[in-house]
Amino acid sequence: MMRSLFAGVAGLKTHQTRMDVIGNNIANVNTTAYKSQSMVFSDLMYQTTQKASGANAQTGVGGTNARQIGLGSKTSSIKTAIASQGAAQSTNDPFDIMISGDAFFVVSNGSENFFTRDGSFYIDGKGNLAMTSTGYNVMGWKPDPDNPQNIKRNTVEPLRIMTGTNMTYPPAATENATVDGIVDKYDTDVNGPDGRIMNLEIFDNQGYKYTVKLSVHAIDGDKGQFFVRYDGIQDANGKYIDKANFSFGGDVTYERPKKADPNNTDPDKIDDEGYELDANGDRVMETVTEHDSVNLNYVEGQGTFQGVGGGTEETVTMTTTSANFKNITIDFSATFNYNKNGTSTIGAYAGTEAGVGEGRKEGQLSGITVQKDGMIYASYDNGQRRLLGQIAVATFANPSGLEKEGDNLYSATMNSGDFDGVGEDITEGGGRMDSGVLEMSNVDLSQEFTEMITTQRGFQANSRIITVSDTLLEELTNLKR
Repeated sequence: MMRSLFAGVAGLKTHQTRMDVIGNNIANVNTTAYKSQSMVFSDLMYQTTQKASGANAQTGVGGTNARQIGLGSKTSSIKTAIASQGAAQSTNDPFDIMISGDAFFVVSNGSENFFTRDGSFYIDGKGNLAMTSTGYNVMGWKPDPDNPQNIKRNTVEPLRIMTGTNMTYPPAATENATVDGIVDKYDTDVNGPDGRIMNLEIFDNQGYKYTVKLSVHAIDGDKGQFFVRYDGIQDANGKYIDKANFSFGGDVTYERPKKADPNNTDPDKIDDEGYELDANGDRVMETVTEHDSVNLNYVEGQGTFQGVGGGTEETVTMTTTSANFKNITIDFSATFNYNKNGTSTIGAYAGTEAGVGEGRKEGQLSGITVQKDGMIYASYDNGQRRLLGQIAVATFANPSGLEKEGDNLYSATMNSGDFDGVGEDITEGGGRMDSGVLEMSNVDLSQEFTEMITTQRGFQANSRIITVSDTLLEELTNLKR
């Protein structure tokens, strides 16, 4: 039998394999995160009819090359373009995540780990983050129980992010407040009997809202001397509750001009502003004591903050004996005694300038976000957020050595390198995760169609070898006629 016949058959089989690879690529042109494959040919083996010989120096006869006849081709390797990044497809689903870089998501079927670039995830019935296609759990790390704002890296485990606890954020009582703005000494409210009103909204331990009524009054505006008085507390319905829930400052005693008796009609004892005058024509002073109040002083002639409570302290604490509330530390250091055209802007709000200790109502889950480092945060309608976990990734020394398992999954092999069970933070390797997008297939259709043409022609040429070899054999059998 002719060797060319078998060479042609080997060529047909090899080109058929290449066509299978091309067909698989085209079939997966829209498969999420699919990595295209390419096939490399190599010659099969050779039949040596004569060995090579060396030159004979004694006889002067030169050497001869070996005579070898090839027996066709074979599949040398099928390579996967696993390092080639696919384009991004926007989905606007926060649980669709694309990896940029060389890493892989780690997923588990409960008994073994697999690796994938397919970031199409969802929340299953138990609250786990899982693959949409297989239901396999996405693996990662959970927050440190001792420090919930940080991740505790350990052996990867399923990310259960929708628990009953995570659906709400507990309320908290207000512990800090800030007063800022300007006190204008010519403000009629500051100089009036009711003072400049400041409403401070606070929360109790159960998340109920209350309004603390404070007011700013002038003692001697020219010298930068004022006081702040606690006037009561209202619930969310506007009803005043027991004022004794809080204790604010103490007694502030000062002197002020005494208003004339309305029944006094002697013009020589009353000035144009209605104050009583003594025998020398000076205003009569009276001593006044204000309860539940603190002094608020500014540097005379400069208007910068000097102190609250009679000294140089920046804060004053409203203490409480009620189990419903917590003590509230109020910072006055961001106030000034400047000209504001007779209108003061001083006001109070809960929390420090950085928002610490402002208190809150109970929060309901309003959204989940995935950051570029894979950290998952829950947002709540009370302004809080909570770290739920972090998606871990795996990298391999030879990612092309991973074995395909179908369903967009890979498994580690001896040639890819092992997975250590812990994983990595994706940003450590320069990668990132993008939420709301998926990685598309990296199949290049123009290249696939071109390779399809060359494969078709190669198949035709090899089939022609078989038909010509058959014709030669036919001529050989006809010799006996």
